[in-house]
Amino acid sequence: MPFITTKDKTEIFYKDWGNLAGKPVVFSHGWPLNSDNWENQMFFLASKGYRCIAHDRRGHGQYLDLKDVMMVGHSTGGGEVIRFLGRHGTSRVSRAVIVGAIPPVMVLKESNPKGLPIEVFDGFRTAMVKDRAQFFLDVPIGPFFGFNRPGAKISQGLIQSWWQQGMMCGFKGAYDCIKVFSETDMTEDLKKIDIPVLILHGTDDQIVPIDASAREGIRLLQKGTLKEYPDGPHALPNICIEEVNQDLLTFLES
Repeated sequence: MPFITTKDKTEIFYKDWGNLAGKPVVFSHGWPLNSDNWENQMFFLASKGYRCIAHDRRGHGQYLDLKDVMMVGHSTGGGEVIRFLGRHGTSRVSRAVIVGAIPPVMVLKESNPKGLPIEVFDGFRTAMVKDRAQFFLDVPIGPFFGFNRPGAKISQGLIQSWWQQGMMCGFKGAYDCIKVFSETDMTEDLKKIDIPVLILHGTDDQIVPIDASAREGIRLLQKGTLKEYPDGPHALPNICIEEVNQDLLTFLES
């Protein structure tokens, strides 16, 4: 299996699917999951001739020498994409897509009146310490996939997959990441990005509410496009597979 070794000797696992000579698409997963959560999109785009690469974030499970990349991030992974571009620029990246993503910032504060109270994230931490295994069932059974909504078509397979991926994440990494994804402010990062950025977000996202994220972030991007999925949940790549796949392909080919 392929790994990249970082400067501090950490080994980062990654998947590399599709045409090695094709245009690269780099995927960044959400919390507390891993690269497996992108398998539907990677399989689809690889079948279209693209090179699809997804890594397991440090603690969850450097990119290769790539150029003309399209970066794709979901949830916390969307924040990872935005922070990367804000820090390192866009010389190697041609476009980016963030899906149900956390930027600009999630937590409620004076400069972010639409954010979620810190007590929400304190509740995550308390639930993890009390019984992580049960908490990691409660999240996918309920708000992550929107399975708590009336009439939702519940998939036990998705619930079990989320739980399995989450339990593979190191406890400390998962716990510490709650502070990172809730409190990191990427306002200035968004302003710096000078490439086209597509934002996909569900209007019924119960994890990252759209008003404080996508609808704020689009105002900060130089070349941003926002597509809202009516009544869409947080887990768009898992629930709205065909539509997300087509949106990614159309953006790649535009």
